[in-house]
Amino acid sequence: MIYIYALAFSFTLVIVLVPLIRKVAIHYKFVDKPTRRKIHAEPVPLSGGVAIFVGVVLTSFMFMGHPALFRTILIGGIALVVTGLVDDGYKSRSREFPVWPRLLVYIVVACIPVWQGISIHGMSSLSSSSMILFSQTMAAVITIIWVFSLINMLNFIDGVDGLASGICVISALTLFVVSLIFNHTETAMVAIALAGSCLAFLTYNFHPARIFMGDAGATFLGYTLAVTAIDGTLKGATLVSLSVPLLALGVPILDTVIVFSRRLIVGKGLHHADNLHTHHSLMKWGLTQVQTVSFLYLIAAVFSLLSIVILLILR
Repeated sequence: MIYIYALAFSFTLVIVLVPLIRKVAIHYKFVDKPTRRKIHAEPVPLSGGVAIFVGVVLTSFMFMGHPALFRTILIGGIALVVTGLVDDGYKSRSREFPVWPRLLVYIVVACIPVWQGISIHGMSSLSSSSMILFSQTMAAVITIIWVFSLINMLNFIDGVDGLASGICVISALTLFVVSLIFNHTETAMVAIALAGSCLAFLTYNFHPARIFMGDAGATFLGYTLAVTAIDGTLKGATLVSLSVPLLALGVPILDTVIVFSRRLIVGKGLHHADNLHTHHSLMKWGLTQVQTVSFLYLIAAVFSLLSIVILLILR
């Protein structure tokens, strides 16, 4: 029952906050302006990620206190949201924020889980009895790479109205169910707070979007999902539990693999923005924004259900 209260609290909090944040963004012209690479035709207010951040953090604190998982999300989240708002501020002035300062922040933030004792400790086949423990250095490196990658992957797919927030709802609900199966109450609480916050934001962000989450929101979502996955299933992952976050986050992971492969083939830098993402390709094939997002929702849902079925069968 406590999870239902947490879901309702996070949903209500974000529902109330988004219109207020939207008014402030419009007043200060903190908007994402259309460009040739972007899909929207009119300026759209940014900074919706602030509402998501407040919804997740406040709900988590209210219902579980401040364990290491909460501290990790709070500290890293603040750094990502602040950096994202700076980046979004540049966008609102039709300028580009340099990529290297952002990447440096992402790397530092990816180290926070390790600092708080949340890392991928080892790997086994089907049971923890034959666990292969990683050295502290290897555990730290693997954890940092995982978190850094997810921060960027969620940011990559945030290119169509409602895509990132909707995918996050599906992924968070999957991690919530898996956390309940493993009896990990803290990760279950964060996951349900994330699902409620993103679901509320989606009501404003689905096409036609009235507000964007911006880099502040997308990077925070990627970070929170990455940390929650580690704390819920990847600390001492079996091959079975490893499949859960890989499938639950299958859409952003697959999109990144496809985009990076295409950029390498055409000889572009991996960090350069372009129209090679999966959602761009689907729209070039004739799908509308709603059809594109709905199709990717379906793929994400299939991946997520598959991960739970595999876990229940082989656990």
